[in-house]
Amino acid sequence: MTLRALLCTVALAPALLAQEGQSLTEHYRETATKLIDAALADNGGMDKLSYLCDRIGNRLSGSPALEKAIAWAASQMKQDGLVNVVTPAVRVPHWVRGNESASLIEPVNKPLTILGLGGSVATPKKGITAEVIPVSTFEELDKKGKAVEGKVVLFNVPYEGYGRTVTYRTTGASRAARLGAVAMLVRSITPVSLQSPHTGALEYAPGITKIPAAAVTIEDAMLIQRLADAGNNVTVHLEMEGRTLPDADSANVIGEIPGREKPEEIVVIGGHIDSWDVGAGAQDDGSGIITALEAAYLIKKLGLQPRRTLRVVFWTNEENGGMGGEAYRDWVGDQVKNHVAAIEMDGGAEKPAGFGISGRSDMQGMLSRVREIGRLLERIDAGSIQPGGGGADISPLMRDGVPGLAVRTVGTHYFDWHHTRSDTTDKVKLEDLRANIAAMAVMAYVLADMPEGLRQSATSTR
Repeated sequence: MTLRALLCTVALAPALLAQEGQSLTEHYRETATKLIDAALADNGGMDKLSYLCDRIGNRLSGSPALEKAIAWAASQMKQDGLVNVVTPAVRVPHWVRGNESASLIEPVNKPLTILGLGGSVATPKKGITAEVIPVSTFEELDKKGKAVEGKVVLFNVPYEGYGRTVTYRTTGASRAARLGAVAMLVRSITPVSLQSPHTGALEYAPGITKIPAAAVTIEDAMLIQRLADAGNNVTVHLEMEGRTLPDADSANVIGEIPGREKPEEIVVIGGHIDSWDVGAGAQDDGSGIITALEAAYLIKKLGLQPRRTLRVVFWTNEENGGMGGEAYRDWVGDQVKNHVAAIEMDGGAEKPAGFGISGRSDMQGMLSRVREIGRLLERIDAGSIQPGGGGADISPLMRDGVPGLAVRTVGTHYFDWHHTRSDTTDKVKLEDLRANIAAMAVMAYVLADMPEGLRQSATSTR
């Protein structure tokens, strides 16, 4: 078959298959097969991810590297054939890490491996030297009462899942400062460590003194705990230069494949282009934005044009502010009512397992329809569709009733690398990235092309 004939066949496949009464699985089987075949042979996605992470590197909000990545992304979208490429301005927080170090002083002299938490204030110029009090829960902290005053609190909390454990990182500093602590250390929020500290954002409570806060490795947290349990007074010295500068100029990056019949209706796919200032942001979230872009590229390459507009969005500032998601919601204005669905990928690119979905109404109907699409992904073991989807960047859209989906992966190692210096390109396997591209391409295309929008289709099948 000639290339022209193949492209015509692919473009017409949904129309040819869309017989009355057929399921979405039957309608789109042939098209999904072609998309999956193309994705599983794709090298462009890894080439783009390698350029982003190896040549541009980490991309914290306010940094020149983020702005370089935004310019590159806009250019790449145009090169990949997307149209209406724009970079709407977003004002973002600008925190700078500076130099930082920590060490045990008593009962042994030993350097500690730390990463300051995003948004942390600095120590005094000569640092802080103080006794460490380790605790494993907020309740244990509160029972210490005035004993915490003038001390450094270490939250040595075993990992019990990211959602349960991360609260010690985000709110621990203010909880400790309320009792008079002079600094806070937190055991890195991860199940596995090879002396790897994990950074992340903290949230200072209004009206409470801001104290320096940093993550330590699992190994160092457990060492401090053992020394304290043995009856020693454990003393640390901490020096940090973290500071918050005035908000900086940044931007979201947006490109489209316009819909052929209902261009005003929109399916959004994407992830966040910013990262923490360590590592290269490969899994979090370079893999997410590249998966979305390459999925759109393959849809375009195969000559497919869905009924609705497929919009690729790279949101800025997810990591330490979420301003990109809020700015996108403001940018679309009343157009939010025309958003049919939004897919965010922000859980890394390990082997895909399926999608989660959340919505305000008729969840059973939407689950049923999306599961029909999921069956198209059984070939790559990514057909599981479960309640619970969305993400930080699409949550402003979901507040207005837009169904939100998230790519779900096996998640075996994501939190081993999350927010660390080791989140580099080599952590993304080519075969896994290809499979994620395949899953995103099929889900995005069918949601954008199915005869009725997701919510209307779900309602009509009840």
